Amino acid sequence: MDLNDLNREDVLPEESARDAEGSSVMIWSWAEAVKKQIQQIGSSACGATAVINVLQALGFEVCADVVDKCVQTKLRKHGAPLPEYLMSRSVAGATHQQLIEGAEMASGGRVVGRFFSFYPERSVELLAWLAGWMKKGAVAIATMNMQIAVPEGQEIPDAWHHQMIFGVGPDGIYMTNPLEVETSSVVTQRLCSDSLLLVQRQDVLSRLSGVSVLPVLAQLQDHPPWLQLDIAGQVSRMIYEDVASAEVSGLGCVVIPAAYRSGVTFFAPRDTELASELLSALELPLLH
Repeated sequence: MDLNDLNREDVLPEESARDAEGSSVMIWSWAEAVKKQIQQIGSSACGATAVINVLQALGFEVCADVVDKCVQTKLRKHGAPLPEYLMSRSVAGATHQQLIEGAEMASGGRVVGRFFSFYPERSVELLAWLAGWMKKGAVAIATMNMQIAVPEGQEIPDAWHHQMIFGVGPDGIYMTNPLEVETSSVVTQRLCSDSLLLVQRQDVLSRLSGVSVLPVLAQLQDHPPWLQLDIAGQVSRMIYEDVASAEVSGLGCVVIPAAYRSGVTFFAPRDTELASELLSALELPLLH
């Protein structure tokens, strides 16, 4: 839900930003978020953008270019042949580990991060869990597979996404880049995903140079995740099967391994009780 259509001042007064009434916990009020949030700083740079917002929320002002360099954002190789393009897609952007290392480096070692995996599915009440850490002063980045829980009638996004969380409340989870609030049920689904990425049919077919590409694709299968998904077989079926079969095998997409893991990374100032608590916290228990 895009909150630009709502009068947020009526919902979350600025004076209650850090300890809103009821079950709301806000690092920034909506008005503060409008003024402070940094929007996407570059292609595939949602991770670096989220880190900038986290550092700002923790009181560290760091140049966007410095953060992006520290995060080491990887780009898609749009002009490359299909095999190289698919490999670049699998790592484009940043992983949670890059976010942790980038935040630490950009802050001069003054910020630490701790990632909590949500896949396989965890036994956790997401809103209460987020609120608990946020009340203590931790700031979170959600790493989500946006190709899950896509609203009916909308196209499937072509990427995962990192978003800083600046609040939780009865109406959902408040996030930056873009500023929005999403229900906990949708966020939970997107947080619980295997490390897979759907590459759109047109992005595959437009990079084919005839059937000669298939032996090259087969070389990718030297890597176990690519072997398991049979990338060359998927592309071959996309080329030769009829539309009905293509839809059955991947809804018009090729499924490739992704470098990302879905979950939440909390950040805190180093050498604090909060940082020690985060770093020593147990992983969330599996649902089953």
